[in-house]
Amino acid sequence: MMMEEATIDTSNQDPESLDIPVLPEEKREWRLRINYRALVGNMPFILFLSALALVYIANSHMAEKKIRRINKLSREIKELRWEYLNVKSELMFRSKLSEVSKAVEPLGLKELSNPPQKIVVKKEEK
Repeated sequence: MMMEEATIDTSNQDPESLDIPVLPEEKREWRLRINYRALVGNMPFILFLSALALVYIANSHMAEKKIRRINKLSREIKELRWEYLNVKSELMFRSKLSEVSKAVEPLGLKELSNPPQKIVVKKEEK
């Protein structure tokens, strides 16, 4: 069985007509009242919230550190990719026949004017 609570609408009535004690302005001030017994009773919860806050702060620091490292590594990957493409294109250019012949000309080597000939060696039977 549920009991229903009766509520009284006091939004548009004068507090003096409802016999509600009105506190003077100086008594109404909102101050934090710390009760020693309540503080000790809630100490495990306060410690839990403190530990949770520390874990949250540590987690955000680690996440930011990892993001910085990821950004640094991605920049390094881009630089290495550019270097790879540069070296690859330079190698392709230097391995062309005309560039190889220019490079070995000071050594006295020249490009063949005749096609290469195949040498066949016959095996002698004993």
